[in-house]
Amino acid sequence: MGRKRSSLIPGVDKRLLIKDAVKVMPDLTRRRFIATGASLGALTLLTGCDVLDSDSAEQMLAQVSKFNDAVQSWIFNPNTLAPTFPESAITKPFPFNAYYDLDDAPEIDGKDWKLEVRGLVDNKKSWTLDELYKLPQVKQITRHVCVEGWSAIGSWTGTPLRDFLGLIGADTRARYVWFQCADKDGYNSPLDMASALHPQTQMTFRFADEILPRAYGFPMKIRVPTKLGFKNPKYVISMEVTNEYKGGYWEDQGYNSFSGN
Repeated sequence: MGRKRSSLIPGVDKRLLIKDAVKVMPDLTRRRFIATGASLGALTLLTGCDVLDSDSAEQMLAQVSKFNDAVQSWIFNPNTLAPTFPESAITKPFPFNAYYDLDDAPEIDGKDWKLEVRGLVDNKKSWTLDELYKLPQVKQITRHVCVEGWSAIGSWTGTPLRDFLGLIGADTRARYVWFQCADKDGYNSPLDMASALHPQTQMTFRFADEILPRAYGFPMKIRVPTKLGFKNPKYVISMEVTNEYKGGYWEDQGYNSFSGN
């Protein structure tokens, strides 16, 4: 029989670890976890991770996050629409939000810009802004929900992403559509295919009936009203249909990849 492991966890506060884990659990899992006593032992059983130090505590939280993603993806209903609002409900002014100041936002020349299309698609041609503007567009007034706790209602006009994916012959059996942006740090983010095909997910070209301003992602952003704000990439320069999970700017820092709101 081996030596009994010490119950002390160097560098880890068990209570804070459990509190952090509960924050990233989906509702059903959270309720069951709390009902069973919300103990470190229960958390170990849930994730399969044994916490010995700070590094393994981080690994445990990452496992909870992945579990959360899987549950959210499983319960996501692709036919359920995000709420829409009247013009009178639009937030004015609509806030600028990024991890940098507006002065540092990308300045893109629309005449030179092209959207690159890669991956599991039949037609890999690049699209100019004029070509994209000619596609059928729809308008939606939906709520933007930020992971920081605030929200705002805006008016967005553009082409449903699912229509564009059909136009380019995308393999919609693939797992992701991955977006690369023009931000100075190379912002990127994956979108699960079910969310990409949602009827409200949009390639946005106009805000408040005007050409999309620099503050909100000119020349194109991806508007996903069923997701938290950081899953709505701005200043998009390319999209790739892929089965490979390529990570993302915030996802690589521990944010849930699914992040439905």
